[in-house]
Amino acid sequence: MVAPVKLKIDEIFAFVAEDDDGEGITGFLGPDGTWLPMVGADMARVDQLRPIAREISRRSGKRIRLVKFSARSEVEVIEPNEGGGQPCG
Repeated sequence: MVAPVKLKIDEIFAFVAEDDDGEGITGFLGPDGTWLPMVGADMARVDQLRPIAREISRRSGKRIRLVKFSARSEVEVIEPNEGGGQPCG
């Protein structure tokens, strides 16, 4: 029996828009009215979000860039049943 592959996030993709105040991650309203950021850890998710990014760009008249962040650095570890996080490093 082959053990399942454990996934690890080493890079994140984000759809980023720019306005007069600088850059920000684009988002959209989900079915329950919650804002969802347009980020993904793999190209399959990016491909799902791309049509939404195109529509946001068309409606807003703003350029949207797909940006890849690829330097991983753990900043904090939050354990279950713990009051606060533990800084890393």
